[in-house]
Amino acid sequence: VQVVESGGGLVQAGGSARLSCEVSGIIFSSAALGWYRQAPGKQRELVATIISGGNTHYGDSVKGRFTISKDNAKNTVYLQMKGLKPEDSAVYTCAADTVGGSYFPTEYWGQGTQVTVSS
Repeated sequence: VQVVESGGGLVQAGGSARLSCEVSGIIFSSAALGWYRQAPGKQRELVATIISGGNTHYGDSVKGRFTISKDNAKNTVYLQMKGLKPEDSAVYTCAADTVGGSYFPTEYWGQGTQVTVSS
């Protein structure tokens, strides 16, 4: 199973960015997919999840600003981030789980991609 993130980088506060995560080796359409983030000195937190049926769940700190979506034809899950704040700076990691209804996917992980928001 491969989980490969792309996107991120340096973004100005108030700006937008989109992360992508391609997952191979599992039945993508049946999987639960999620994004987590971890900032230095802080615990990893769940950012957003999309389960196999398409229902979504968001962490309180990103509700209304971030949107998770997926394209089953491309085996890719996206995280659209708007209204970015310096406190959103973190390593963002994609996760996939064959338990399609899990709102906390943890079975397979990507390497992570850095998002830095400058003030």
